[in-house]
Amino acid sequence: MTIEESDVRGVLRRVTDDLVGPPTLLDDVRRGGRRRLLRRRAVLAALCAAVVAVPVGGALHLRDDGAVMEVASPLFDEPTRGDLAGDERYLRQVRQAWRQRARDTGFDAGTDPHVVWAGDTPAGPAAYVAQQSTVAHEVSESAGGRMIGYAAFVEPTADGPRVMTVETVTDATEGNSSAVLLGPRRDVLVVLDAGHRVEFSPTLRYAADGRIERTFQPVAFRDGAAVLSVPPQRGRVTVALVRRPVSATTAVHIANATDVLFADRKASPQPRSVTYTLPGADRVWGDTPAAQVGRDVFATDALAAYVDHGGTHRAGGSPSLTVYGATPDGRQLLLQTIQHDDDPARAIAMLAHGGAPFQPVASGFVDWTAPLPVRLRLPDGQGVLVVTEGAALSYRIGAGRWHDAGRGAALLPADATEVRVTAAGGTVTTVRADS
Repeated sequence: MTIEESDVRGVLRRVTDDLVGPPTLLDDVRRGGRRRLLRRRAVLAALCAAVVAVPVGGALHLRDDGAVMEVASPLFDEPTRGDLAGDERYLRQVRQAWRQRARDTGFDAGTDPHVVWAGDTPAGPAAYVAQQSTVAHEVSESAGGRMIGYAAFVEPTADGPRVMTVETVTDATEGNSSAVLLGPRRDVLVVLDAGHRVEFSPTLRYAADGRIERTFQPVAFRDGAAVLSVPPQRGRVTVALVRRPVSATTAVHIANATDVLFADRKASPQPRSVTYTLPGADRVWGDTPAAQVGRDVFATDALAAYVDHGGTHRAGGSPSLTVYGATPDGRQLLLQTIQHDDDPARAIAMLAHGGAPFQPVASGFVDWTAPLPVRLRLPDGQGVLVVTEGAALSYRIGAGRWHDAGRGAALLPADATEVRVTAAGGTVTTVRADS
């Protein structure tokens, strides 16, 4: 999920693109006098929800009254694919399950459901069903488009096929595949073939400086889908799916990722925001750095290496830290923390000069239990950035005298060797300036 907006707001907001909020499952969304059960995904940074749309290719023709006259889409028009495509008994059970779900939840597309794919998996028989709507509705999605139908995966249970979360289908043409995690341990990944190259990574790792490390491999489709064995996905999602080239818009949607992340249906506490503006920041930022978020002078791909493209995560519980400052040579200094799930938070320091794009120059993991959670040495002799919430800071060079550095955060001289941290309770700890 590449950071694409060219301003500071983009830098700070898009670092949460791979985070999701709790799903508002089983919402009864009323449109046109009908009750429809739709998935909603919360965009954490914006703290708002939008209906998930599954984009499809093809041609759509609409009458002036909004009724669908013609829809050409593989989801509705192509023969069923998969090794169970000829199993009429199973297909009949899938259609019956879909119709029962429609009756139970109140959505009525007015057409017959179409089984797009049906196949055997290590978790049991599964399917993907789409149903064209007789009326097109405008969709509140960044990609725009009209809602032209419904779709959902069907998973195996002891009582027979069960329709999973029903999603809307739009006429947008990004062509993202859709995927689902199956099995009691969610260790079977089914990826639909939408005619695009898709790559898969089973695990997430971090480099020593906090950058994301993933190894992607091509997904080999067969007869409409790929069935992959993955590590159990319980409480967190380690797998990632992307189309090439990787960007914020090419992550492949895993339909039940939020169910895995929020199995208890409980929301994660919103991370507490902690912001520091260092002395002298006004020289390069002005009186209110946050007021510059609308300026179109910053390249916002600076944090791309720290964002998990194609991954899905819940917010961690650590504070969300932002620091504005100025370096001795007059550059803008911006620090931001990122945390995925319960993994350690990472702090990234970025510099920009004269309206040039921000560049990451130092990064590392944050240990909020340590006396000095953040210690980052900036390049070119620009100093050492330190952060410790609520504590008084001082520093010295070699065996020299101690100098006051304020509270909470400071940019120390490059030749500082020791930092003294005085906690709110009076505890004093001395640590080396370099971690």
